[in-house]
Formats: sequence, C-alpha cells, structure tokens
Amino acid sequence: MALDFIPTVWAARLLTALEESLVYGQAKVVNRDYEGDIREAGNTVKIASISDVAVDDYVKNVDINDPEVLTDTEQTLTIDQAKYFNFFVDRIDQAQQNVNVLDEAMRRSAWKLRDIADSYIAATMEAAVLGPNTIGTTGTPRVPTKDDAYEYLVDLGTMLDESNTPIDGRFVIVPAWFHGLLLKDDRFVNAGTMRSDRRLANGAVGEAAGFEILKSNNVPNDSGTKFKILAGHSVATSYVEQVLDLHTFKPEKRFGDAVKGLHVYGAKVVQANSLAMLIANKAA
Repeated sequence: MALDFIPTVWAARLLTALEESLVYGQAKVVNRDYEGDIREAGNTVKIASISDVAVDDYVKNVDINDPEVLTDTEQTLTIDQAKYFNFFVDRIDQAQQNVNVLDEAMRRSAWKLRDIADSYIAATMEAAVLGPNTIGTTGTPRVPTKDDAYEYLVDLGTMLDESNTPIDGRFVIVPAWFHGLLLKDDRFVNAGTMRSDRRLANGAVGEAAGFEILKSNNVPNDSGTKFKILAGHSVATSYVEQVLDLHTFKPEKRFGDAVKGLHVYGAKVVQANSLAMLIANKAA
C-alpha cells in the first residue's frame, strides 16, 4: 500500500512540534515580528528604527525650534541557519510494525531540529548581553546557593528595571540545578504556588521575582561550568523560521518510503538592553 502522505499536512505538523518544544524559541522569550515568507537560507530581514525625538520647554510668545530631522538605523536579521533530515523506512518494517514508524520518525526529527535551533538562539542571546547587565564573569562565575539563588533573580530584575525593560512578560531561563536551589527557598515556592511544583508547557516551572521561570538543558555553558542564565523580555530578540521543503520519495533501488525536510531560521538581538545574564557555576 502506498504511503498516505500529504506534504502540507506533514509540514504543519513538524512546525507545530518545533514550536511546542522550543524553550528559547517560544513566543514568551523571542518575538516573531519579522517572520514573513522565507524562500531560502540566506534571505535577510531588514529591521528599521528611528532616533529618539527631542522634547524641549515651551515658552509663551517665543518661537519654537526648527523641526528636528529624524535619522533612522537599520539592523539585519539573516536567515543563515539551514538544517535537514533525510530518512528511509523499509517496506518490510512498515508491514511488521504495530506502530506508525513514519510518525515516530517525524517526531524524533522535530525534536532534533528543536534542540539545535534552541541552542543556536541561546548562543545568539548570550553573545549580545551588555557588560553592565551581567552578573559574574567567565573568569569568576558566581556560585549560587539555596540561600541566595532567589536574590540573583532580584538583581537581574533590577538591571532590567534600570534599562526600561517592560515589566509584564519577563522571563529567566535556568538549568535544572539552579531550579533545584529555588525549590528549597520558600519565597519561590510561595510565589509560584502550585506552578512551582510541576512542569508546565515549554519548560515553565514557576513564577517569582517578576519573572516566569523556564527550565532548559540548553542553557549555554562550558562543559558543565560557567552557565549563562539569561533573563529578559521578548522585545529583545527576533526569531524567524520556516520549514521550506518537506516531501516523501521512493528511493530507486529500495522498497519503502523516504522523507526529507529542510528547516531554515535565524535570530537577532535587536534590543540588547532588555537582556540580562548571570554567569554561574554549580556548587561542588
């Protein structure tokens, strides 16, 4: 029996799986404001902004200044990441399996693409954090304990306050060991109520210190040290992605069905002052 394959349905299923499992790439962490039609890897999105407008004192019966000439700046978000998968399922295996082999293979493909894209977004954000918005250094990382892990969240929040980052919708993404420290602090448990005790969608594990707390194994680190714990708001980072090509084919010299797909994406930090970072080591 021929494989029942509808390309548009499979493509939608794959992209949904990616979005549902992304931590750094989800809507509460990055924005998709500039995501349009992406035709091929290497396309770019131009992001324009204007300079601040000056405000002067008005004095009655005194001429105001000449109109200010506004200037504009342009940032470029490049869709320069392209990943693909290409797998084959033998006809005999399809006949003998009680499970849908192709469905499971697609699920695993989506997870792998997600993992790679998530790490890429995390690295892009980490590299853009401004020095004044960083706690600790790679040379002297902080070593949080159960007594002060919550305090570091407060300090990250203060940094974002001082850079005029929107209050609603702030996030912080922590590794499992840091989340474990928070669970030993009543301030976190009480702030998050039941949300602190169970894993929610897309890595959410609670709320505290003005942040939604997200947990991820993709927090940037150097072989288990110098974890870059990122906090911020989705206005800081733009992300675009597209499943460009996804279809089934029958290899000429095999009996069975193969599927291949191409995922392209790119990320850009457009407002770095709305990110803050704690560089931390896990206590020995």
